[in-house]
Amino acid sequence: MQKIWIIFKREYITRVRNKTFLLSTFLFPVILLLFFLGSAYLGANSIEDYKVAVKDETGLYAKQLKNSSAVSFGFPAEISRETYKKEGYEGLLIIYGNARGADSARLYSDKQLGLATDEAIREQLTRIDEDRILRTHGVSVSLLDSIRTNASKNSVSYRSFQVSGTELKEDNKALAYGIGFGSGLLIYITLFVYGASVMRGVMEEKMNRIAEVVISSVRPFQLMMGKITGIAAVGLTQLLLWLLVITLLFYSSSFLINPQTIQDAQEANQQIGSFNKQQELAMNLYEVKATVLTANWGLIISCFLFYFLAGYLFYAALFAAIGSVVNEDPQEAQSLMLPVSMPVIFGFIIMTSSIQNPTGPLAFWGSIIPFTSPIVMMARIPSGIPETVSWWELALSMSLLIAGFLFTTWMSGKIYRTGILMYGKKPSWKQMIKWVFVGR
Repeated sequence: MQKIWIIFKREYITRVRNKTFLLSTFLFPVILLLFFLGSAYLGANSIEDYKVAVKDETGLYAKQLKNSSAVSFGFPAEISRETYKKEGYEGLLIIYGNARGADSARLYSDKQLGLATDEAIREQLTRIDEDRILRTHGVSVSLLDSIRTNASKNSVSYRSFQVSGTELKEDNKALAYGIGFGSGLLIYITLFVYGASVMRGVMEEKMNRIAEVVISSVRPFQLMMGKITGIAAVGLTQLLLWLLVITLLFYSSSFLINPQTIQDAQEANQQIGSFNKQQELAMNLYEVKATVLTANWGLIISCFLFYFLAGYLFYAALFAAIGSVVNEDPQEAQSLMLPVSMPVIFGFIIMTSSIQNPTGPLAFWGSIIPFTSPIVMMARIPSGIPETVSWWELALSMSLLIAGFLFTTWMSGKIYRTGILMYGKKPSWKQMIKWVFVGR
């Protein structure tokens, strides 16, 4: 145990003191925040306002088409497919038909005007058709406007609940989706990042002949356990610091808005009225926080930390085994990494399906098998325990993952003992498995 601790401490301290670790730890949350803000800004400003000329043969649509953020309409007296560009328009909408109605509508342009423009035109044409049909049945324009106004004010308040005996728990699918996908994606990325870090560390020791000295004084299993857990502690430290910084940024967002405005927004949460921009921002912030606080964060974070660590330990042992048998050729490492990487990628694919259907057979087996359970189980847990994931499923998944980690560490130690002393020869997975169960 003392030798494992010495190796653990060396791996942890040398990496934590590294400038790259410090920079990535404290810059990552800032970069992540800038990424989301930049994505939101680009998304809000990426819709271009195109000028479209309208030629309405029916006379029923032109007067009712309204400008939007995606399209601006023009109604020149004389326009054709040959002249619309000369008139300063980027597209021509021709509505074919007669005074009784339209047969079809066609948009002509010499370039792609974008999906938002197409959708804006299609929705307006559909709305005008619906209004025209209703008016032919005696429904007036004023009545239509009144119906739409009342419908927006008095729409049905829809909420879903999970029933557990006599207890009702509000079901928030959007929150479960966000937490599940974010957790699974983070574990998916860290498996590759820190797994590759273990592999590179073993490769460097092999090339520098350090491992030949170390392996003479410790057993392969002790060396693997110390190295893998040491790097795992580095990853956990970085993850906890990320969570701390992100949490501080989230809760400090309240101070950017006047406290009285947030209080007014809370009081108006169940009311409908007009708000200025600051009140609207406060309302959105209040609703986001109220939604986030409904999650069982204690259970979610505990399970996430377990699957983050156990999943990393499971795969890090396999990456370490690869690092012990390869030389300086990166293509050699990539070819051996493929069988290890494929289950991780397959687990991510299952995760995307499990978020939509967390109780299906694919989600169940994906969360039980150790190769995919770190990613898939975290996609199911936010949907509820024991409502979606029963306690025995969670216990079985954790037990198999722990057993899998001990097995892969033992197997990696066997491969390491032989592979670390081999140079100039490219082994296959068949030979590596032979080293585990038969020896050289």
